[in-house]
Amino acid sequence: MPAGYVIASVTVTNPEQYEEYRKWSSEAMRVHGAEVCVRGGKVEVMEGDWNPGRTVILKFESFEAAKAFYDSPEYRKARAAREGAAIMRLVCVEGA
Repeated sequence: MPAGYVIASVTVTNPEQYEEYRKWSSEAMRVHGAEVCVRGGKVEVMEGDWNPGRTVILKFESFEAAKAFYDSPEYRKARAAREGAAIMRLVCVEGA
Protein backbone atom coordinates (compact mmCIF):
# COMPACT_ATOMS: atom_id res chain seq x y z
CA MET A 1 0.00 0.00 0.00
CA PRO A 2 1.39 3.43 -0.89
CA ALA A 3 2.37 5.72 1.98
CA GLY A 4 0.56 8.97 2.63
CA TYR A 5 2.33 12.26 3.21
CA VAL A 6 1.21 15.51 4.75
CA ILE A 7 3.30 18.35 3.30
CA ALA A 8 3.02 21.82 4.78
CA SER A 9 4.52 25.20 4.07
CA VAL A 10 4.05 27.51 7.03
CA THR A 11 4.57 31.23 7.45
CA VAL A 12 4.69 31.86 11.19
CA THR A 13 3.15 35.23 12.11
CA ASN A 14 3.08 34.87 15.92
CA PRO A 15 6.01 32.74 17.16
CA GLU A 16 4.88 32.61 20.80
CA GLN A 17 1.40 31.39 19.92
CA TYR A 18 2.83 29.02 17.30
CA GLU A 19 4.66 27.17 20.10
CA GLU A 20 1.27 26.15 21.50
CA TYR A 21 0.37 24.73 18.08
CA ARG A 22 3.68 22.83 17.96
CA LYS A 23 2.93 21.26 21.34
CA TRP A 24 -0.50 19.99 20.26
CA SER A 25 0.55 19.02 16.72
CA SER A 26 3.46 16.99 18.13
CA GLU A 27 1.00 15.10 20.33
CA ALA A 28 -1.30 14.48 17.34
CA MET A 29 1.68 13.17 15.34
CA ARG A 30 2.61 10.80 18.18
CA VAL A 31 -0.97 9.50 18.54
CA HIS A 32 -1.32 8.89 14.79
CA GLY A 33 2.10 7.32 14.22
CA ALA A 34 3.48 10.04 11.95
CA GLU A 35 7.07 9.68 10.84
CA VAL A 36 8.59 13.15 10.79
CA CYS A 37 10.66 13.43 7.60
CA VAL A 38 11.15 17.22 7.66
CA ARG A 39 10.24 19.73 10.35
CA GLY A 40 11.77 23.12 9.76
CA GLY A 41 15.40 23.33 8.74
CA LYS A 42 17.22 25.04 5.94
CA VAL A 43 15.36 25.63 2.66
CA GLU A 44 16.85 26.80 -0.60
CA VAL A 45 14.64 27.42 -3.62
CA MET A 46 16.28 25.80 -6.64
CA GLU A 47 13.72 26.72 -9.29
CA GLY A 48 10.56 28.79 -9.63
CA ASP A 49 9.01 31.42 -7.43
CA TRP A 50 8.30 29.20 -4.45
CA ASN A 51 8.26 30.89 -1.03
CA PRO A 52 8.16 27.82 1.23
CA GLY A 53 8.53 29.36 4.70
CA ARG A 54 8.81 26.60 7.30
CA THR A 55 8.49 23.20 5.62
CA VAL A 56 7.06 20.09 7.28
CA ILE A 57 6.74 16.61 5.74
CA LEU A 58 5.06 13.80 7.66
CA LYS A 59 4.80 10.20 6.48
CA PHE A 60 1.88 7.91 7.34
CA GLU A 61 1.19 4.27 6.53
CA SER A 62 -1.38 5.27 3.89
CA PHE A 63 -3.10 8.23 2.23
CA GLU A 64 -6.20 7.45 4.31
CA ALA A 65 -4.14 7.51 7.54
CA ALA A 66 -2.69 10.90 6.59
CA LYS A 67 -6.19 12.28 5.97
CA ALA A 68 -7.41 10.75 9.25
CA PHE A 69 -4.60 12.54 11.11
CA TYR A 70 -5.70 15.89 9.66
CA ASP A 71 -9.36 15.29 10.59
CA SER A 72 -8.60 13.85 14.06
CA PRO A 73 -9.72 15.46 17.33
CA GLU A 74 -6.05 15.73 18.33
CA TYR A 75 -5.06 17.70 15.26
CA ARG A 76 -8.22 19.80 15.33
CA LYS A 77 -7.07 20.97 18.78
CA ALA A 78 -3.68 21.91 17.28
CA ARG A 79 -5.34 23.74 14.39
CA ALA A 80 -7.46 25.76 16.81
CA ALA A 81 -4.29 26.72 18.72
CA ARG A 82 -2.67 27.84 15.46
CA GLU A 83 -5.45 30.30 14.47
CA GLY A 84 -3.87 33.72 14.06
CA ALA A 85 -0.35 32.37 14.60
CA ALA A 86 0.52 31.19 11.09
CA ILE A 87 -0.49 31.00 7.46
CA MET A 88 -0.69 27.31 6.57
CA ARG A 89 -0.53 25.71 3.13
CA LEU A 90 -1.04 21.96 3.50
CA VAL A 91 -1.60 19.05 1.14
CA CYS A 92 -2.04 15.32 1.50
CA VAL A 93 -0.15 13.29 -1.12
CA GLU A 94 -0.13 9.58 -1.95
CA GLY A 95 3.45 8.40 -2.35
CA ALA A 96 5.59 5.35 -2.93
